[in-house]
This record gives sequence, structure tokens and C-alpha cells, in this order.
Amino acid sequence: MNIKRLTMHVVEMPLKAPFYTHLETVTKREAIIIEVEDRDGTVGWGEASAFSTPWYTEETVATEWHIIKDVLFPLLKEHDISHPADASSLFWAVRGNQMAKAGVESALWDLYAKKLDQPLFGVLGGTRSSISAGAVASGKTTDDMLERIQAHVEAGYGRIKVKISQGSDIEMLTAIRKAYPHISLMADANSAYSLQNIDHLKTLDTYGLMMIEQPLEADDMWNHAKLQRQLKTPVCLDESIRSFHDAKCAVEMKACRVINVKFSRVGGISEAKRIHDYCIQQNIDLWAGGMIEFGISRAHNVALASLPGFTMPGDIVSTDYYWEEDFIEPSIFVQNGRIHLSQEPGIGFGVSRKRIEKQRKAVHSA
Repeated sequence: MNIKRLTMHVVEMPLKAPFYTHLETVTKREAIIIEVEDRDGTVGWGEASAFSTPWYTEETVATEWHIIKDVLFPLLKEHDISHPADASSLFWAVRGNQMAKAGVESALWDLYAKKLDQPLFGVLGGTRSSISAGAVASGKTTDDMLERIQAHVEAGYGRIKVKISQGSDIEMLTAIRKAYPHISLMADANSAYSLQNIDHLKTLDTYGLMMIEQPLEADDMWNHAKLQRQLKTPVCLDESIRSFHDAKCAVEMKACRVINVKFSRVGGISEAKRIHDYCIQQNIDLWAGGMIEFGISRAHNVALASLPGFTMPGDIVSTDYYWEEDFIEPSIFVQNGRIHLSQEPGIGFGVSRKRIEKQRKAVHSA
């Protein structure tokens, strides 16, 4: 791919409104924007999406910085690659650090598609000109949650996800179903429960949920399989799926009926596509999860969600949902519950260097 320069920019911006889970309240977002330039001057953009603290996975912005600077960039400088999947194979020797890998690999995918003069979604095999969008309604109180749901419904989002945990789930879901008896609703637990709560979780079957996402610990597929046998509601795995191997194990163990694919969590778009292809064969429903990401990662996510195996609306919201001003030009918009894919080469959006420099905390080039 004739790589000339590799650059990463650490940026930070405040969210327009706090994002609440029982694990963390996110009020500002750090991330690492990856820039890959070839010898012809073409630039591919990616985004490494770990959070500042290890509440979602063990990775953080600081660990990504180290791995990208000291391990992944040197590997790319030492080896010639002709396709983004070559980088995925090259990075296989590095244990873990999936989000750091995904950030670098996503920039290579953007560059690769631009060199082909094709939109990334077409290069990946996407079959849709638009995708159905879902949104997360997170609030500190039930009233906050209802207010945010109303805003999402008015914006046309095709599915609403709410964060649940012990002590507040029944009150919240009861209030939501009273106000919105027919909306497509899913609940995300972020590992808030244990198998000892199985009788309580079975009561959630009465709320007509599309799925319960990651109710148990991330490393506990075995108990998820036990739980799924007891629930009518589909279990969806998120944090448990960090690779194609994890997805295959979960399906064979019957630990879930739905998988949330985040390309950042599984190590890149190449691995996400392998999971997608396998889940089509196994008739497992898929949807594209979000990471409170900036527009560069969101654009990659839109391209990925255009693949035919993504059967449910993903967490892919309008740019202005989180940010007063993002790094991409033009913005991504949800119109009547859908996002229309750009036909421009690569991720389909320009990137504002001026905006990156304004929000930048650190930079490194190799």
C-alpha cells in the first residue's frame, strides 16, 4: 500500500449531554484519530475508540497510545502490505489490544477504498443504500429516560435502547412501556446481573424486549448459555465477543441469539466481516453497536452496517446527537429513521484538520 507516514492525534470533546451507565458517567470523550498517508499523498482515516478509563474494556486511550506508537506503527513500517486484511494478520501476533488494532486497520480500509475510487461500503460487500438507525436513551432518572426516548421517537429512530441495572429496571421498563407500548425496545445491562438473578431476569420477559444485552459478566459465556435457556427474550452478547472465535463459541454454546458487532471491540473491520459472514450461515441476528464515537468511526460503522447480515437497527446516531461539531464534513444525519450512505470514495466524508488541531491534546508521526 506504499505507506509513507503514520500519524495519530489524541483529541477530546465534551458531550452535549452526559451518557449514563451503572459503571460510568461519560461527560467528555477522548479518542485517537489515525491518519495513514501513502506516497501518492492519499490519506486514510481511522479512529481508536477506547475510553479514558477501563470501564468498558481493559483498554484505555493511554494503552492505545503505547501499543499504536511502540508496536503497531513499527510493524506496519517494517512490512509491506497490499490489503487491510494483511494488517489484521500482521497484528495477530500482538495479544489483545483490539481497539488499538481496529483504529489502525480502519484507516487502512479507508485508504484502500480511496485508492480503488470506491465507497468503503461497496468494497466490503454492502448491499444497502441506507441503513436503519437506533439510538440509546440514557438518563439518571426515569423521567430523564422518558424525555430522551420522546426526542428519539420524534427524530424517527427505529429502535430505542435503554440502560438497565438492579434496583431500577422494573420501575423504568414499566414506565417506558406505559408511555410507549409499541416501540421497538431493547435493554442493555453492561454485566449488571449474575446468574443468581435469573428469576428476576425472567420477569423482564413480560416487557416485550427485542433483546437483553450483556446481562452477565463479559467472560462468562457458560452462564449466559444457562440464562438463555431460561429466557424467552433473546440474549445479545456485546463485551463477550472480542473475536471471530468468541462469536463461534457463543453460537455453538447457544449462549445468545443476537450478537452486537463493534468492529473496534473485535480488532477491526476484517474480523467484524468474518463474524458477519459466519452469523449469516448460522441465522444469528446482528446489529452494529456504537462507542460514543466521533464521526470517523461512525462512518466506518455505517459502511459495515450496510452488509446484508445486519438485521437489526444499530446504535448509529446523527453526528449532532453527541457533538456540537464533529470532525467529519458533511455530518451524518438520521432522516426518517435511516442514514443514507455516501457514494464518495472511502468512508465518504471529508475530515477537518482544523477541527482536529483545535481539539488535539497530543500527536505522534512515524
